[in-house]
Amino acid sequence: MSERTPKLSGMTGFTAAWLGQVVSVLATQMTAFGVTLWVYERTGSATALGLTQSCYMAPLLLLSPLAGVLVDRYDRKWLMVASDLGAGLGTVTMLVLQSLGWLETWHLYVVNAVMGAFQSLQWPAWSAAVSTMVPKEQHGRANGMMSLVEAGPGVLAPLLAGALLPLIHLRGLLVLDVLTLLVAVGTLLLVHVPAPRATAEGRQARGSMLEESLYGFRYIAARPGLLGLQLVVFAGNMVVGMGFTVLAPLLLLRTGNNGLVFGTVQSMGALGGVVGGVLMSAWGGPRRRVHGVLMGWIIAGLFGQVLLGLGRNLPLWGTAMFVIGLVAAVSSTCNQTLWQARVAPDIQGRVFTARRLVAWLAVPLAPLLAGPLADHVLEPGMREGGALTGLFGGWVGTGPGAGMALLCVLSGLLMALVSLGGYLWPAVREVEGPRSEQPPASLEGQV
Repeated sequence: MSERTPKLSGMTGFTAAWLGQVVSVLATQMTAFGVTLWVYERTGSATALGLTQSCYMAPLLLLSPLAGVLVDRYDRKWLMVASDLGAGLGTVTMLVLQSLGWLETWHLYVVNAVMGAFQSLQWPAWSAAVSTMVPKEQHGRANGMMSLVEAGPGVLAPLLAGALLPLIHLRGLLVLDVLTLLVAVGTLLLVHVPAPRATAEGRQARGSMLEESLYGFRYIAARPGLLGLQLVVFAGNMVVGMGFTVLAPLLLLRTGNNGLVFGTVQSMGALGGVVGGVLMSAWGGPRRRVHGVLMGWIIAGLFGQVLLGLGRNLPLWGTAMFVIGLVAAVSSTCNQTLWQARVAPDIQGRVFTARRLVAWLAVPLAPLLAGPLADHVLEPGMREGGALTGLFGGWVGTGPGAGMALLCVLSGLLMALVSLGGYLWPAVREVEGPRSEQPPASLEGQV
């Protein structure tokens, strides 16, 4: 099919490609569910499960600056196809090894590393492609639809995988994953992804591969509004990550290791994300996107994270997680749309990967802070007769899990304070205004 006369373009083309991704991601998450059970049944080791995740995340993060350069230099559609095919190669490898009875846990470490490397292209390519595929006024809706790719399968995948595993086993899930991957690639081949128009910023950003890999970080550092917003997001991710680090033990301790309650609470969060994605797909978000970001953090902190800590039963925990999931979809969509509006399309790959890397630094750091704080300070302090019970016992109770509940409450309050700080920071508050258009003169043109 000639790219000069595409059958599917604009919002229609985006929707077709999006549907292919929804189907493929659903099957991939079903496979991940099945692989998790397979690994744990054979090893009984939480460390083995953690290694499979780390082997996926490490190359994804480490290669993201290079991926950003590739996204800006080459055809984004074919990079998305390459990303899907690379992930598919890993799935096919698992299927062959499983069919031959050769699959071992260490194989999954290698496969996940390869898949993570290819997936480093997926998010920046899609994020940048939205800017050229759909009209600017549709960016909010398109980004809302993309948030559904993450949240929607999270609701259905565990249920479907749990129902299908006894019937088709892990091998059947892998076959479904491969078939839906072909659907995702096929829909991409049917759509037209326009190349971004060359801009002065894009010409200034040209250089060696290393220079261009660092360009996104320098671009953000040179713009006070975007830098401040990114620091707010990093700080928010850090404090919310500390709360979520202790969520599983908190719920299990307070319910007598009731896995059904824990699973239901998680599903409520995913359901909230679906509702938020549908809302943003229909609405597009507020005119001032920064309000969606900052107010979203405040609402999620006070009516989500704090409520998780104060709650003592499934209805309260489920409501809190629903609020967090819904608001997260709204906030992340507004943030994505804001950045698409402020960054020239031909440099979005480099800038967006730098932005994601900074934001995701909180993922490994938050547990390192939350774990020792909960185990050695808050939990002992909230035991019967502990040093903190007089201050906080009336709010979160005492005994096992109370210290973790207190950490959730503190996490929610800090989330709200971080967002309030964003409102008090003029460069962040006015990030969408004319004053944020240009960086300081001394930093303009740096590469």
